[in-house]
Amino acid sequence: MINIGLVSIDTSHPKTYAKNMAEHPELGLRYAMLFDDGFRGDDEVEWFIKKYNMLPRAESIDELAEKTDVGFIQGCNWDKKLDQSISFILRGKPVFIDKPFVGSIRDIKRVRELIAGGAKILGSSATRYAEEVQSFMQKPVEERGEVISVYVTSGNNEFDYAVHAGELLSEIAGAPAVSCRYVDGSERDGGKTEIFTVKFENGVIGTYCTELTRWYPFSVTIVTTKTVYTTTIAPSKVYYQILSRLSQALHSGKNVLTSIDSLLNVTEFLLCGKRSRDFENGREVKIEELREDDAFDGYTFEKEYAREAKVIYKD
Repeated sequence: MINIGLVSIDTSHPKTYAKNMAEHPELGLRYAMLFDDGFRGDDEVEWFIKKYNMLPRAESIDELAEKTDVGFIQGCNWDKKLDQSISFILRGKPVFIDKPFVGSIRDIKRVRELIAGGAKILGSSATRYAEEVQSFMQKPVEERGEVISVYVTSGNNEFDYAVHAGELLSEIAGAPAVSCRYVDGSERDGGKTEIFTVKFENGVIGTYCTELTRWYPFSVTIVTTKTVYTTTIAPSKVYYQILSRLSQALHSGKNVLTSIDSLLNVTEFLLCGKRSRDFENGREVKIEELREDDAFDGYTFEKEYAREAKVIYKD
């Protein structure tokens, strides 16, 4: 059994992950201890600890890293995540950074430095491993055809949820992105939608449509040289898929999730889209044009998320 040190229960992910771990003991994973410096109240933190029969609440991330086997960094503020990982990395222990992996050029550079120094970092959006996507990707190219273009929808916001769309595009395109541009936006019935287009190294064109004010399903349309494949991802199933891969990686010591380069590339092209919209009047922005200060603001997102959040850790 691998004992997980959990950092923060801001989002619903820890609850959903814990439920899946309990229902699938063959995964050999359990949340063993929690350090929380997020916005959840003590009542929710203590409920989570009691519900999943965990050790008493950790007083620091150092204590958490000392007493567990791996870190799961699952707060909502991506700008904190690398700092929250360091105690595990310094002890030579692996760390899983939940989506969004990182949100800035500064942190992209830090990740590369940490990996070069031997850090064991895992990460990903669960949507990459959705059965609806993987079943298509595993078909022989002779049957499904070469991918020409991909269209993905997501809801809620421009990064925390849009990263799901970005990772879907990355997985299906099967190559690094080289650029992104903002196409246009529309406001209707209180909603705001934005559309971006991504170019990949192998010629695949990806488009992601983000609804910024309400939830949208993850709908995927893939155009190939032989067919058009359309599906909507069932959110309830994707968590087991990523936990299964995490279990394999942690028990074997081999990363069977997507590469760190792919994860960083998703943040890069989403940042290109942001720069295209905010500063370049929709011009195509190449990844090499990104600047040191290009970033999505995790602290502002955390404040907004906390303001809207409801109590979820309760019976």
